[in-house]
Amino acid sequence: MHTKTISQLSAALRSGEVSSVELTTLFLERIKQHNPALNCFISVTEAQALEAAAAADQRLKAGNAAPLTGVPIAHKDIFCTEGVKTTCASKMLDNFIAPYESTCTARFRDAGAVMLGKTNMDEFAMGSSNETSYYGAVKNPWDQARVPGGSSGGSVSAVAARLAPAATGTDTGGSIRQPAALCGLTGLKPTYGRVSRFGMIAFASSLDQAGPITYSAEDAALMMNVMAGFDERDSTSVERDVPDYSANLDNGIEGLKIGLPKEYFGEGLDDGVARVVAAAVKEYEALGAVVKEISLPNTALAVPTYYVVAPAECSTNLSRFDGVRFGHRCDDPKDLFDLYTRSRGEGFGAEVKRRIMIGTYVLSAGYYDAYYLKAQKIRRLISEDFRAAFEEVDVIMGPTAPSTAFKLGEKADDPVTMYLSDIYTIAVNMAGLPAASIPAGFADGLPVGLQVIGNYFDESRLLNVAHKYQQATDWHLQVPKEFQ
Repeated sequence: MHTKTISQLSAALRSGEVSSVELTTLFLERIKQHNPALNCFISVTEAQALEAAAAADQRLKAGNAAPLTGVPIAHKDIFCTEGVKTTCASKMLDNFIAPYESTCTARFRDAGAVMLGKTNMDEFAMGSSNETSYYGAVKNPWDQARVPGGSSGGSVSAVAARLAPAATGTDTGGSIRQPAALCGLTGLKPTYGRVSRFGMIAFASSLDQAGPITYSAEDAALMMNVMAGFDERDSTSVERDVPDYSANLDNGIEGLKIGLPKEYFGEGLDDGVARVVAAAVKEYEALGAVVKEISLPNTALAVPTYYVVAPAECSTNLSRFDGVRFGHRCDDPKDLFDLYTRSRGEGFGAEVKRRIMIGTYVLSAGYYDAYYLKAQKIRRLISEDFRAAFEEVDVIMGPTAPSTAFKLGEKADDPVTMYLSDIYTIAVNMAGLPAASIPAGFADGLPVGLQVIGNYFDESRLLNVAHKYQQATDWHLQVPKEFQ
C-alpha cells in the first residue's frame, strides 16, 4: 500500500479497501523505521495525524469526502502549522510554536488530508543540498552517502523513501525541482502568485513559491487542485480562476512545440545526465512533439543575479528574528546591542549569515545602484528571454540539475560550486514562470530529472506534458531498493 499513488490511495479509501487510520498508521510506522537513517522529519505529529485520520474516516463513511480526504501527506517545516513547532530547520526557531495556520496547509487540512509531520530542510530554505539544517543533513534514499538536494530535501527524501505519498515544498531558486530530480520524483514549481505565501516563512519574497512533491504528474494535479487559488491575505497572490488540473492530463501532445535552449547543453553538464535528457526528448518526439533549438542568451547571468536579489530580500526578511519577540534569545544579555548580536549570532547558521551579510552589503548606500538595481535590470532581461522563446515554442525542456546527487560534504566548503547546482532552475524563479522536474532515467545508478518549463499560469499544460511521458515510461514508479 505504501507504494501506491495518491489517486490509487484515494480510490482505496473510497472503496473501503483501507481506512485512513490504517493508512496513516502504516506511514507512521515506516517513519519510525526509516527516519533515524534518513533524517527527513523534524517533527512527527502522530497523535494529531491519527485524530485527523479518524475524522477523515467519518467523512468517507458519510460520503462527503474530497479526493484527498484521508490521504496522509507531509509538510515542509517552513509552513506555519497552528500548535505545532515550525522551525525552518534553524536554531533561531527551535522553540517556536506557530500560533496560526498557513493558507497552504489549511487548504489541505480542510480537504481532509492528514498531516504526518514537518519535514527537514536547508535552514530558512537557503541551500541546495539539505546540509545547512540545524537538525543535521538529510540523506538521499537512493544512496545514503549522497545529498537529496535542497532546500526541500526532507520532503523529497520522505516521499522517495515512501514514508509519505506526497509532500509540500517551496521553490526559491529550484528548491522543489532540484531535489525532485536527485531523488527521482515529480516536483512542480507553480507560477509566482498561484499558491498563497501566507504563513510560509519568507526567504526571498519575490521568488518564493510553494508547490507539490509527488510520485506522478497525476498526483501533482490533485495536490494543485487543493493548494492553488487566490488568498486576500497574501499581497502577492494573483486573483485568477483556478482550472481543474486533472481535466486535461490525457490530452494528446501531437504537434507540441518543444524548445531546447542551447545554453542548457554546454559546459558543466554531466555526460550521463545529458544522455538521459536526450533520450527523454526523443521519447517526446515519438509521442508526436516537435523539437527545435532555441536560445536564452542571458542564462549565464541568472546565478550571479539571483545571488544579489535573493540575499538582499533575505537580509530584509530575516531582520525580524532579533531575540525580542519570538525565537532564540541569548542568555543574560548585557544590553540591547548584546541581545541582538548574540541572539542572531547563536541562532543563525553559517550559510544564513553569509547571505544576510551579502544582502545587507548590496543594499547599503553606495552599492545599491551598482549591485541590486543592476541585478533587477538583468532580471528583466532574463524574463524577456523567456517571453521571446514562448512566442516560438509551447514548452522549454532541459536538465533540471547539471549532475546526479553528489556526496555529502563534497561541496560544503565551496559555496560557489554549490550555488551552480541550481544553474538550470534559478532563471525560472527570476521570471516567475511555472516549471516541473520529472523522473527521466538514471545515470550511474542515480536518478536524473527532466525540467519542463511553461508559460505563465500554464501548469495544466505542464502537467499534461509530464503525464503523457509518464504514461509511456515507468521512471516515476521506481523505488529505492531498501524502501520497496
